[in-house]
Amino acid sequence: MRIALSEDGATEIAKRSRGTPRIAGRLLRRVRDFAAIGGAAQIDSEVANRALERLEVDQRGLDALDRRYLSVIARSFGGGPVGVETLAAALFEPRDALEDIVEPFLIQQGLLQRTPRGRLLTPAAFAHLGLEAPGRASAQLGLTMEEEDA
Repeated sequence: MRIALSEDGATEIAKRSRGTPRIAGRLLRRVRDFAAIGGAAQIDSEVANRALERLEVDQRGLDALDRRYLSVIARSFGGGPVGVETLAAALFEPRDALEDIVEPFLIQQGLLQRTPRGRLLTPAAFAHLGLEAPGRASAQLGLTMEEEDA
């Protein structure tokens, strides 16, 4: 790619690539572009971090859509449960994109649960957003008093 890549720079990009080679390649190309424009001789962790922050890819690999998805559930729906059709309408995104692209990674990261009643945020999702999780754990899981006692 005509630019040196240090081990710590490669590690920084890899950590945020969701474990997906296609995403790692895309991020590497974008970071390379930022490095070239910034006049960097090599991509190290500092150059990679600055570029990835500008690309809105956080330390966990979440992008702007991922954080918008979590934020809408947290702020508009109290953490859930909320149906995917409602989320799609609230985010102006196709249902398929949410189910196929956004949700699998959030579930894998332990930030989201799919339940028969809808999508729920985990306490880790609230912590990642810098928000306080609402109420009791059973309320977060969408359980009624009868279900909780069972």
